[in-house]
Amino acid sequence: MTDLKAALDRHGAEVVHVGQFDLASVFRERRLRKKQFLDWAEDPRFANVIAHWDINDTLFGGSRFYTETVEIDPSSIRRNPSEPGAVTMIAELSGDAKELMPRQVLRRQIERAAKMGFKVDAAFEFEVILLDEDAQSTRGKGFADLQKFAPDNKCWSGTTANAEAAYIAGFEAEVLGHDIALFGLGVELGPGCLEGTLAATEGLRAADDAAFFRLAARSFARKMGKTASFMPYLGAEYPGIGGHCCMSLRDAKTGKNLFSSPDGKTNALAGQFIAGMMDLVPQAFAMCTSTVNAYRRLAPGSWAPKSLTWAEHPFTVAVRSAPHAGPSARLEFRVPPADCNSYLTMALMLGAGLDGIERGLPAPAPTLSGGPDTVPEGAQRFPRDLAEAADRMEASKAARRIWGDAFTDNFVAACRAEYASLAKAVSAEERARYLEG
Repeated sequence: MTDLKAALDRHGAEVVHVGQFDLASVFRERRLRKKQFLDWAEDPRFANVIAHWDINDTLFGGSRFYTETVEIDPSSIRRNPSEPGAVTMIAELSGDAKELMPRQVLRRQIERAAKMGFKVDAAFEFEVILLDEDAQSTRGKGFADLQKFAPDNKCWSGTTANAEAAYIAGFEAEVLGHDIALFGLGVELGPGCLEGTLAATEGLRAADDAAFFRLAARSFARKMGKTASFMPYLGAEYPGIGGHCCMSLRDAKTGKNLFSSPDGKTNALAGQFIAGMMDLVPQAFAMCTSTVNAYRRLAPGSWAPKSLTWAEHPFTVAVRSAPHAGPSARLEFRVPPADCNSYLTMALMLGAGLDGIERGLPAPAPTLSGGPDTVPEGAQRFPRDLAEAADRMEASKAARRIWGDAFTDNFVAACRAEYASLAKAVSAEERARYLEG
């Protein structure tokens, strides 16, 4: 409580938004005045249904539903620009559902890294599609024929960047107002497409920043009468959008980036990390790609890699090594979609990479050439859909060893329920193709 009060006082907080991100990356919160928050914090609790809810607030599992204890993380405090004197804090379920929640899954891997003498730095890069529609108009149109924002935009367009500068600057201010470490914000490929590049931050804060970036993007768009979508594939008129994760390991004692090498090449430790990813990511792919729509982004012709490959520098591989003689050496996981859960994506990348280091796995040969649709001989293909990804993860002894039985079983159930929710859905494109056949 002392740390909690000190954190509130440092920020001059009068209002606290306190909650946590669930499996679907939705921030489930309570809004309390300072006094009421501190009263609640004496015995903090929250409904444990969020461990068994999907994006539409529908239960997919669980058997006992009650207000479970939560543990408030004072170090997670950040400003909230949506109202004067407001802050946001994270409070995680700490009872029966503790091991099921994404932030706890990542924390265990960070603690594992610490025991190995490592600190973890990471940063996400998100693409987002803006639509010139609000919550009512999207529903009024049945989510069809939606108006594009900046429909004439081209990749890295100076015209769009200048014409829409007021919106982009306001969006940037909103992001910075949430104390998110932002490196850059600009336009990307396709109509209404922006890209936010976050700056490297240590440990849990990196995943927190990523999750709050998307919250900021959505809430600012709503304030401006628009919609910010992180849906990986909106349709043929739009690009597939990703949520890439960069990561490096530092020596816990000296702070030195352990992926850096005097010759500017991928060093042995980074190679072992890559080897762990090559081995385990296909088994636990659902941890970074957990919606039905995300697999449409993996269709032929998209920029998303189709199999687990790596190389130095190319943008067409799954794991891109960006070697350096100095502190900027890093690995970039380019497969995750824009709607990925940032905690589980980091937990997948870190857990697999640490496993490669612990087992001393040698790095496989890099991919020498080819586009994103290239599947080199021997490369492991990603699952075709969420159902296959769930089956792979359930059967994986390595996934259970690294991320635990409780999380694995609950998460697999979530993935299967998500797949089932759209298993009988029929699109207009399907009707046009088969209706009269």
